[in-house]
Amino acid sequence: MSFLEKLSPLHLDILKEVGNIGAGNAATALSTLLNKKIDMEVPDVRILPFDEMLDLAGGPETIIASVFLRICGDAPGSMFFVLPPSQAACFIQQMTDERDISFESPPFSEIAVSALQELGNILTGSYLSALSDFTRLNLQPSVPALSIDMAGATIGSGLIELSQVSDLAIVIDTAISGVGLDTNFVNGHFFLLPDPESFEIIFASLGVATND
Repeated sequence: MSFLEKLSPLHLDILKEVGNIGAGNAATALSTLLNKKIDMEVPDVRILPFDEMLDLAGGPETIIASVFLRICGDAPGSMFFVLPPSQAACFIQQMTDERDISFESPPFSEIAVSALQELGNILTGSYLSALSDFTRLNLQPSVPALSIDMAGATIGSGLIELSQVSDLAIVIDTAISGVGLDTNFVNGHFFLLPDPESFEIIFASLGVATND
């Protein structure tokens, strides 16, 4: 049994606290960007098998909007933020005040793509910064890459190496809402996929014994 499967509710609470700190940082940045009060919360943090992770994204053939980055430094890995294209469009409409923005079919407007890239920069950067601060590990992000494609193709590249030693991933649910906006107008998921050797480093830094 993988040590990830032995994690206690306390360990998941620690991960949720990391998520809440990241969400708070992201909400502050988004509030400044939109000039509106933005709230973010983390309803749940889970350790899920890869197939269930893909189910959260709607299944391997479902089109998703995703932002991907590589984590470099003390604990290398991959991070995805994924959400349905319709919700991505909703958020970008709020950012740009352009109501005709859509991510349902290409070509996509340069303004929409640029705004979604900025959203991804803010969200992934805030969560990775929180994880780095909490673990006191040096974790540096690559330049985030935006993709609008099938979930299986988009996420599959991040699973290849990890699947050799584990079939589990850390999933941080995220709900974003704001004053004057639809409640929880963005419901997305962070998928944290540490490289195989990085799992022990991260959880040891969080005070989780991995050699039981």
